[in-house]
Amino acid sequence: MKRKQLLPLIGLILAALTIYLIAINFDGSATTDTDVEDIKELVHDYSTGKVEDQTASITSHELIVTNSDESKLIYDLPEDEFFVSIAPYVETTHPCAIHSLTGCQGEMIEEEFAVYIEDIEGNVIFDSKLKSFENGFIDLWLPRDKKLRVVIEHDGKRVESEISTFEDDNTCITTMQFL
Repeated sequence: MKRKQLLPLIGLILAALTIYLIAINFDGSATTDTDVEDIKELVHDYSTGKVEDQTASITSHELIVTNSDESKLIYDLPEDEFFVSIAPYVETTHPCAIHSLTGCQGEMIEEEFAVYIEDIEGNVIFDSKLKSFENGFIDLWLPRDKKLRVVIEHDGKRVESEISTFEDDNTCITTMQFL
């Protein structure tokens, strides 16, 4: 076969192979590489209701955005940080493991809390006042692969819980009741 005849044949084979590889790997979703700060801002925008016509949930390793046409975008979370959203409550809560940034609703809306977090060695991870969003949740980015003690105070009441930030741990904490 002459060289001029071989080039179009190679091109056709490569095109067919590319189409085949796309077809066998396509599941209706796309994984997106995005800068860590952009991911955090995107998560914040969903938590605070700044994004409409999409739903979003967050696992221990992915932000999953579903468009109105049911197509999905999947964003990898930072390798060294773990997202957790906590909804302290007095009377009303809901069972949850994977946080829906656009669907979960906590009881204590736009309330101020003193939040203290330390690891099991006693190292302080976080110590500050935070205000819950309109969804009643407090969002935190914590170090991965840790067992942590969380203390939240509000209006003279205190609640304490142990959480962890390992692969497949809960991103939605709805078990911290003020008594």
